[in-house]
Amino acid sequence: GCQVRHVQNFTDIDDKIINRARQTGKTPSELAQQHITNYFRDMDTLRIERADFYPRVTEEIAKIQELVEGLLSKGYAYQGTDGVYFRVKSFPLYGKLSNVDLSAAEARTGEGPGEGKEHSMDFALWKASKPGEPYWESPWGNGRPGWHIECSAMSLKYIGLQIDIHGGGQDLIFPHHENEIAQSECYTGLSPFAKYWMHNGMVMVGEDKMSKSLGNLI
Repeated sequence: GCQVRHVQNFTDIDDKIINRARQTGKTPSELAQQHITNYFRDMDTLRIERADFYPRVTEEIAKIQELVEGLLSKGYAYQGTDGVYFRVKSFPLYGKLSNVDLSAAEARTGEGPGEGKEHSMDFALWKASKPGEPYWESPWGNGRPGWHIECSAMSLKYIGLQIDIHGGGQDLIFPHHENEIAQSECYTGLSPFAKYWMHNGMVMVGEDKMSKSLGNLI
């Protein structure tokens, strides 16, 4: 009986799309559209109801840049040598969804921050473009959005400052959803970013998750 505004976004530009497009001789936009078309065909065959909005990253660059600028101005982000990064230590509650401990995680990897980063767990909000990659102009140089900031920007635009229910796979709890919480709550000053999290399990093939990267799709 509840009225629901359902938003499901498409990440139509990222490293995997760019690399795959090169292999297939397509442009990233052509490859993304091909998969979006196939996705809708499959969902309609399964009689899955359509969401109210299907925003695409490439059509929401202005909103994404607005969030990056806001996080920079509030001191939650900084410009590195190869883009703009979120400063994880500026958010004391980082890890509250996944129970990840920053100090333990850094000690476990044994890695330092790396070039252009203050902390090894800092994540990209804006990535500087490499030769031959699609890019958009920005105050921080030509580049494209980081994965995590895209979802926060589209959520803020199409749903509002807070979400009632946020869905996704268990494999997205960390780092994706953890990073969404951090950047969204720092930007809006409101908590919680999402009142309820609903994570679905993975389809397993033996001991492994079924995934494109493993090539074990059925």
